[in-house]
Amino acid sequence: MADEVYQHNVYAEGSAFHSFKKVLMEMGPEYKDMELASFMSTSKGYMGECGFRGGYCEVINLDPAVKAMQVKSISAKLCSSVSGQTAMDVVVNPPKPGEPSYELFIKEKNMVLGQLKEKADLVAETFNSLEGMSCNPVQGAMYAFPQIKMPQAAIEAAKKRGMPADTMYCFDLLESTGICVVPGSGFGQQPGTYHFRTTILPPVDKLKEMMERFKQFHAVNRIGVLSSPISYCTMIKQR
Repeated sequence: MADEVYQHNVYAEGSAFHSFKKVLMEMGPEYKDMELASFMSTSKGYMGECGFRGGYCEVINLDPAVKAMQVKSISAKLCSSVSGQTAMDVVVNPPKPGEPSYELFIKEKNMVLGQLKEKADLVAETFNSLEGMSCNPVQGAMYAFPQIKMPQAAIEAAKKRGMPADTMYCFDLLESTGICVVPGSGFGQQPGTYHFRTTILPPVDKLKEMMERFKQFHAVNRIGVLSSPISYCTMIKQR
């Protein structure tokens, strides 16, 4: 199953979207006959029309018995609304060069994707500027997934609270700043590492404010290195 809903959201220079179907076909006989289901939606990408509930699934090389069950499953459910189907049609058949709305469409699409790239760069640069944190470039989609180097004392404090260290960090961040992020422990991260996931979707001004709050929280809690008696864990115990 291939989640390809962010195929338009590519920000890194020199990067491009390659569909799973295209790659399978190019890899030769050993792979081109593999079963594949690809998904696309109006809810994500530059269009971001979540309320329409529009989308599609393309399947290739599906076993006949599996395909029969898929048809049965689809037939037993309600289809997308007319507005959702219309929105999906617009996504897969956007205005073409020479058509009256093409210039406006391209302008708006590039504006949305340009703002997302700006925010992707802002978030990654902010996290990489902080002691004890690192973040890969946000090459696409709408999320950043920075890594936190947790001191042993913080890990032990989290154990006493009955939660992973990154979960504790996220809870304290929420309580202190109102910033809601998702602990990396829910994403199957490598044991002994700590991450969290955050979105890049807020407007630029709001995102800048969010990053400033985050920097203040991170600085006060000294999550990077326990070089002072007033550490992250000490502050937790004093609450």
